[in-house]
Amino acid sequence: MDDSQRHLWENMGMEWECNCRRLEGKVAIVAGASRGIGEVTASRLAAEGAAVVVAAPERERDAIDAVVASIRDHGGDAAGAVFDGADDASFAALCDLTINQYGGLDIFHANFADQSLLADDTNILDAAQDILDRTLDVNLKGMARATRHALPHLLARGGGAMIYSSSAAATMGQTVRPFYSMSKAGIGALVRHVANRWGPENIRANAILPGYVMTPAMQVSVPEEMAAQFQRETPSGRLGRCEDIAAMVAMLGSSDGEWINGQTISVDGGLTMR
Repeated sequence: MDDSQRHLWENMGMEWECNCRRLEGKVAIVAGASRGIGEVTASRLAAEGAAVVVAAPERERDAIDAVVASIRDHGGDAAGAVFDGADDASFAALCDLTINQYGGLDIFHANFADQSLLADDTNILDAAQDILDRTLDVNLKGMARATRHALPHLLARGGGAMIYSSSAAATMGQTVRPFYSMSKAGIGALVRHVANRWGPENIRANAILPGYVMTPAMQVSVPEEMAAQFQRETPSGRLGRCEDIAAMVAMLGSSDGEWINGQTISVDGGLTMR
């Protein structure tokens, strides 16, 4: 277990394991769980009692195994799996693995995007067509693929939660990254469709829009002066932590979130106000 995982469990998970077990008996998939927000979310859901399938692309297999081992070391129940956001069959296989392992599915957290494209997602005039195609294929179409395969299993359980990771970029109107922003804004339409069509069958669909969250990758890649600027733009006075997003996922997946449906929820310290 590395230092970040030790910090997570010592300062978050074990306390919740004792005092906040809202997800006992639930089964969750976190698609995009090998690091950052997804890793912390998978650990939080496990700490609250859920059996968690930790999923990420095949190239991140070692990281998947490390997250699973960390959860199990602290008494949680987890299994590892792989998926590809651009491959429909991989979502079918991910859901099938979950059903075979745990017998059902209650929560699907779709927490994936192709972040490698951001540097080339410059502006609408200069960014290449292949950047547009790949961004929409993974970040937006991937969410539709995940929904189409997860939803029947949620319905089979009598209801459940689809929880999507969007972004503050969906509403901010930034001068760069138009394709990324488009892909994230489109998730809102999917959320409202699923919530409206299947809400009467106890399906909840919501999206979380994080602001500036200082994941380990952000801490390495964002210059100090840029991080300071991000903090100045955030009214709450600090930058986000992975735990901030994980807490919202846990709430939305629990009975505490039963009357929240069809929403795009900003968790950004007041960066956006709507």
